[in-house]
Amino acid sequence: MANLRIGVVGCGRIGKLHIDNLINAVPGVEVIAVADPMIDKSGARDWCATRGITNVSADYMDVINNKDVDAVFVCSSTDTHSVISLAAVNAGKHVFCEKPVDYDVDKIKAVMAAVEEKGVKFQVGFNRRFDHNHKAVADAVKSGKIGDPHIVIVSSRDPEPPPASYVAVSGGIFYDMMIHDFDMVRYVTGSEAVEISAVGSCLVNPKLQEESGIPDVDTAVVTMKMANGCIAVINNSRQAVYGYDQRVEVFGSKGMASDGNDLLNTATIMTVDGAHSEKPLWFFLERYNQAFIEQVKYFVDSVVNDKPVVVGAIDGLRPVYMAQAATESCRNGGVYVKVPQ
Repeated sequence: MANLRIGVVGCGRIGKLHIDNLINAVPGVEVIAVADPMIDKSGARDWCATRGITNVSADYMDVINNKDVDAVFVCSSTDTHSVISLAAVNAGKHVFCEKPVDYDVDKIKAVMAAVEEKGVKFQVGFNRRFDHNHKAVADAVKSGKIGDPHIVIVSSRDPEPPPASYVAVSGGIFYDMMIHDFDMVRYVTGSEAVEISAVGSCLVNPKLQEESGIPDVDTAVVTMKMANGCIAVINNSRQAVYGYDQRVEVFGSKGMASDGNDLLNTATIMTVDGAHSEKPLWFFLERYNQAFIEQVKYFVDSVVNDKPVVVGAIDGLRPVYMAQAATESCRNGGVYVKVPQ
């Protein structure tokens, strides 16, 4: 079978990550076109040329209208995801869209309707589901080894905060950061949140709200009541000085499943002065690169072998509902807010 021909929209940090992974780590594919509005000003044209990609453009429609492109990777800025996805789907292209599809529920639903109408594959980039650690925890729950899940605890802490200018357009911590953790709770419990309570503070940057211009927080805890009775707790911080802290624990009626951080090595050196081990890997590019690769392999398999995608458009919608509820709760003193079903 001929290679799946891919066009990538967006050649920033995530776009370049996907392009390199597609070229070097995903068999049966070929990147044949790239578009980015800053293609000439950012040096991305030359970067693509070093990888043998010469069909580049500043207009994403050049990728979508390319008759040789089978699938479009949407790796552009967040505010363009739904627009570009909708255009690609309506052109009959399969789509891999980086999270989030959008922060606007109606726009996500428009993409979902188009996907249904056109019958194409559409996968959302919640890469953490494909991490070897988190998948092992989810598999333990699904197999029944720990019984019925009672309590889920997700710790997710970034090594350093983004600039306030980014926060101003990010939608806030619940949309930009915790949305991954909302999806993780759904993934490991196999259930949906019905009520959410959230509290937060500006502890990393006390001037965050003043500098960003939005009522955001940089430290937050969310408690969720799930449809299956399980209680889930997520804690986020924009700054963990020791590195990228990513851990999941599921406590159940027959036991517990949990995972730890990935380290450069697992050696512990013990001397008279104490014990020393490596810190967690610094950020998501190091921590989750293999997960980025695995999710793309699943997408390619879905397209080539006509299988259902493992993270569909509905999985792009549900965490946005959860982020909406958490934002409302946090801004109203932590009251419980019902999550649309």
